[in-house]
Amino acid sequence: MVSNLVCPVCERTYPASVDEPWRCSCGHPLELADRPLPDGPPPAIGDLDTRRGLWAFSAFLPIAREVSLGEGWTPLVPAPEWDAAFKLEYVFPTGSFKDRGATMVLSRTAELGVERVIEDSSGNAGAAIATYAARAVIDAEIYVPASVKASKVAAIERAGGTVVKIGGGRGAVTEACIEAVEAGDGWYASHAWNPAFFAGTQTVAFEIAAQRDWGVPDAVVLPLGHGTLFLGAYRGFRALREAGWTDSVPRLLGAQAAGYAPIAGALGDETAGENDVADGVQIREPVRREEIREAIAQTGGDAIAIGERETERELDRLHRAGFYVEPTSALGPAALREYRERGVLDGDDVVVPLTGSGLKAEWG
Repeated sequence: MVSNLVCPVCERTYPASVDEPWRCSCGHPLELADRPLPDGPPPAIGDLDTRRGLWAFSAFLPIAREVSLGEGWTPLVPAPEWDAAFKLEYVFPTGSFKDRGATMVLSRTAELGVERVIEDSSGNAGAAIATYAARAVIDAEIYVPASVKASKVAAIERAGGTVVKIGGGRGAVTEACIEAVEAGDGWYASHAWNPAFFAGTQTVAFEIAAQRDWGVPDAVVLPLGHGTLFLGAYRGFRALREAGWTDSVPRLLGAQAAGYAPIAGALGDETAGENDVADGVQIREPVRREEIREAIAQTGGDAIAIGERETERELDRLHRAGFYVEPTSALGPAALREYRERGVLDGDDVVVPLTGSGLKAEWG
């Protein structure tokens, strides 16, 4: 049975359908009404059917496996130079962690019988949605900034998606996309608004815990724009603790790009200038701002802004160490260095997801 939607603020419910709203009438993002948790102890890692990808954790998932490209189980590898472990999210089918959300969103559209989806994105989410829409034989229209990298436009178009370029900032892209949704042009497959996306990104926590024999790290350092992976990690680690599979939730430490750092700024961290290298998180008004702040508060976490020079320096280090990632992925390791210099981390057990492939970037 397909999950209904519910507003966590006003508690209004909406039945699952192709005509379901993309947000509550009160303006708040909606959530999936079903939030399953497994009974009993965690399974041995060898008892998980990893051939099912993210759905190896089906006991936590409110969406059936309808549209998949075999995503999931990205490597968790030691990174001695950083005294951390890296979760290699860039080895997904479309080269970014956004596939976690896309497979769930398109699986839900298949359950509902949706024929056309619309998304707004700076590139990675759009490529993921277009690719999984192609897998589902569903039309996709992706709104992108006019300045989007040609490689990401090509990924969308080669999957059969229609690209709509919008001038102005990232906010203008979202505004144009929402106008199209409100006009009835398609179902909003937003990585920021759609709750199915977060049902997918929470699986990063399940994998990290399973790969560590159901132990969790002291902290996870993640890039932070709209917070799709950040909040997914929070929801996933919290669900694991509620199910009794783990006994704690790690501190969540965000890495924002200077000039696009509303969460870090609200927490008192300011960095001069703009970081135009980390284009994947250039979000000045995250949809789920309050939920991000709650996740930080509940885990004893933080968020800081990282400058362009620090990002480029860390990107060079990553490439020389064999981690061929795109620039936004360098925010996490750069923030890890900064958190240690500030004394926020000292001898902690840390995991850092590397979120996007260098094959998607355009190098000068």
